Amino acid sequence: MSKASTGNYFEDFGMGQAIAHPTPRTVTSGDVGLYTGLYGSRFALQSAATVAADMGYEQTPVDDMLVFHLVFGKSVPDISLNAVANLGYADCRFLRPVYAGDTLSAASEVIGLRENANGKTGVVYVRTEGRNQHGEPVLRFVRWVMVNKRDPERAVQAEMGVPGLPEAVAACDLPAAAPSARACRFDTTASGSDALWEDYAPGEQIDHIDGMTLEDAEHMLATRLYQNTARVHFDAVAQQGSRFGKRLIYGGHIISLARALSFNGLANACRIAAINGGSHTAPAFAGDTVYAWSEVLDKTETGTEGMGALRLRLVALKNRPAGEGFTLRQECGRYDPDVLLDLDYWALMPRRMH
Repeated sequence: MSKASTGNYFEDFGMGQAIAHPTPRTVTSGDVGLYTGLYGSRFALQSAATVAADMGYEQTPVDDMLVFHLVFGKSVPDISLNAVANLGYADCRFLRPVYAGDTLSAASEVIGLRENANGKTGVVYVRTEGRNQHGEPVLRFVRWVMVNKRDPERAVQAEMGVPGLPEAVAACDLPAAAPSARACRFDTTASGSDALWEDYAPGEQIDHIDGMTLEDAEHMLATRLYQNTARVHFDAVAQQGSRFGKRLIYGGHIISLARALSFNGLANACRIAAINGGSHTAPAFAGDTVYAWSEVLDKTETGTEGMGALRLRLVALKNRPAGEGFTLRQECGRYDPDVLLDLDYWALMPRRMH
């Protein structure tokens, strides 16, 4: 009996399969500090206990994307250890705040399988849920990932099917905007921006201007922080014979970096309520410089006084600022090759109180 796990290949998954992921993870203030050091995020709610207290939080909430990465990381050894690439996300809901000291665990259900025409890989769709130490769901999302087959020459004897997924999380289904109706006490001096929910309009585009260059040491440290063991990010020897010939930057690293860059223009978009969908459209490697821009797709009121929600499209580019006249897609309909990420999400933003 082998003591070491080689991870699951495409043939090992079955429709409806339930997987409880090891290992529970207690989130510490050190994790939060390291996350800030990696991305430099400056959102006031996650930076200042005084701002959090004024908004009714029991303490400073953990950055929503750090929660996402930690839960995602729990699923990697069972779902995507033998992945070629993580392809996308949908129907992601941040259900309640997480604080330092909370312990997170994760479980997934296989909701879709599709073998690729090349016979060497297949796509696995899973719904993953993260819970805290009280058994309360804190996060739920769907992702799909391309996974290698163990034996490319052997046909897969399994039920196949692609799940139907919502285009977006409906505004009426967004989680509670804040733990209490105290968002009206949000301090714009602390955030550094007077632009609130009323000041944004659908169709508006925001160039976040700043760029940040990717480093191997940083992305590997980040991925280890999440206990994400996917080989494509770490094993340079194994990647010599791969499609790209070198280590691939974890797609979530790009999301967090783009989200941090979006502060310049969206400083009061204090929390992520939901991710409607997302695609990693091109690979990124150490040495690439990431820029970002956002488009306001929609806006809605929430059930919390003093808090609204913006539906935003966050786009990350490599090695070029967005600038004037940037087009997301080429004439053929494909993404511009410099586009790394296309993320559609709902962000919470305080409203102006009259």
